[in-house]
Amino acid sequence: MGRITSYVALGDSFTEGLEDPADVGFRGWADRLAEHIQADQPGLRYANLAVRGKLIDEIASEQVPRAVELKPDLVSLCAGGNDILRPGSGPAIVARRLDQAVRTLTEAGARVLLFTGFDLRHVPVMRLAAHKIELYNLHIHDIARRHDAVLVDLWPMTIFRDPRAWFADRLHLSPDGHRRVALCAAEVLGVPVEQDWREPYPARRPPVWSDARRQDLRWAKDALWPWISRRLHGTSSGDGVQAKRPELTPLS
Repeated sequence: MGRITSYVALGDSFTEGLEDPADVGFRGWADRLAEHIQADQPGLRYANLAVRGKLIDEIASEQVPRAVELKPDLVSLCAGGNDILRPGSGPAIVARRLDQAVRTLTEAGARVLLFTGFDLRHVPVMRLAAHKIELYNLHIHDIARRHDAVLVDLWPMTIFRDPRAWFADRLHLSPDGHRRVALCAAEVLGVPVEQDWREPYPARRPPVWSDARRQDLRWAKDALWPWISRRLHGTSSGDGVQAKRPELTPLS
């Protein structure tokens, strides 16, 4: 696309940038992408409305209208992942809501940047949702084609199957995972960068079976069970959390 003077990021914890610490709060791939755009095209104004735990209806009803008001050149939208991981959710229903959101943003004059879901078959329990993620990804490809959106297809990127791309909770990216997503997004947008997201991780020995099982048990206790508990009690990690950059402002 042409010159980008304003960019608004919408979504959930993936776009908020969880587990990529900054001096205050979190940085994340969207902040990093904004920095890449700013380095190539000085003068960028940037807002990030994403909030952890948000479902697609919340993103569509709360964040999308605000993005329309801000009138940015570029909007990134990654939504639906929290819905797809919930039991009983239907990819087609979630996709219809995404399609409506993309149509609204496109008709308002923004170029939309979309993302498919990651291949999580390497993650215990999450592999159970792999088929639903694949189906949802097919819908996202179709939505991108119909609305001339820019698409970052994360599913086939094998680099993100390395545990080092993920935080210990296996639900959020590590700082290096965020770095690589930002580089990939910059590439599809035609923004020049000096690093390559495909650079392989250094080789290392696979973990001993007993150590790996202890890690799985620790993960189930510290990450999986709290996630399940929130689903059972109808609460969200985003309850009470406000968007970190609610206005279009220059990068400092």
